[in-house]
Amino acid sequence: MAKEGWLTLEGDAEWQCQRNQVEAAARKVHGVKGVINRVVLKPRVAPVETKAKIENAFKRSAEVDAQHISVTADGGEVSLSGAVSSWSEKQEAERTAWRAPGVVRVHNHINIVG
Repeated sequence: MAKEGWLTLEGDAEWQCQRNQVEAAARKVHGVKGVINRVVLKPRVAPVETKAKIENAFKRSAEVDAQHISVTADGGEVSLSGAVSSWSEKQEAERTAWRAPGVVRVHNHINIVG
């Protein structure tokens, strides 16, 4: 829907990156003043599978200490908790969680310690 240079995006996507890509493309359209992104993330992956994929990605990452991070998944919502040694490690853990299929929200409760 378009009104006075503003586009409202609606629909479903499986991944956050798809949602971001459609918004980025809409912003490039000539005459667009702004974009309201109402695209809803609809996971097609079981929470157990989401949790396992995130944990395995942590183990493969040289930037994330997987031993000190706990992952829980409820539908497409993921919660991260535990402790890491730096802000960049906390951010990388969140980015890793967002890359898992079916994730619609990430609650990052990871603490940064000494």
